[in-house]
Amino acid sequence: MYVPALFVETRPEELHRIMREHSLGMLITQRPAGLEAEHLPFLFDADRGPHGTLLAHVARANPVWQEMRDGEAVLVVFRGVQGYISPNWYPSKQETHRHVPTWNYEVVHAHGLIRIRDDEKFLRGVVGRLTRTHEADQASPWRMSDAPADYLAEQLTHIVGIEVELTRIEGKRKLSQNRDARDFESTVQALESRGQTDLADAMRRAREQGPA
Repeated sequence: MYVPALFVETRPEELHRIMREHSLGMLITQRPAGLEAEHLPFLFDADRGPHGTLLAHVARANPVWQEMRDGEAVLVVFRGVQGYISPNWYPSKQETHRHVPTWNYEVVHAHGLIRIRDDEKFLRGVVGRLTRTHEADQASPWRMSDAPADYLAEQLTHIVGIEVELTRIEGKRKLSQNRDARDFESTVQALESRGQTDLADAMRRAREQGPA
């Protein structure tokens, strides 16, 4: 990934935040037919391995778990907030007209080694943790125990677990850090007026934090 120095993000807390808040990762693998991509909700466990471990599951009908061998290198991409930035939002554009459109975004590239986990205990653990994570904000959270035991056991036979032991994490946060204060604030206000408050908040946070 090309990352100009101004947009490099190395702080573990920020990299981990993006992976957790935007947990639908794109798993990129090299397989017999060439490069393939799978879109999976991942759990990130920071305490497993020097860089953490990603946990997920795939449909048993998905050939990825049969075509990949334990220990093969993979890449998981997590994309955070993102959005188009118009040069018309810069006050300085009205003075010089020397500006062009751009795109702001956060992204994490998590490199690691894949392992296939075709066992019920692992799957129950992953599904349970995924459920607790994503049901946490529900008024009445769904629990695995809500489903009949025989039905749940049968459903688990249709999935296969995977884990990715991370070996390297790259981060990029391109959030108008290169703009002067006047153009930056005007851009934030334009985004807020359009309802893109998540991107505006991310820009303010990056500005306050300074370089990684």
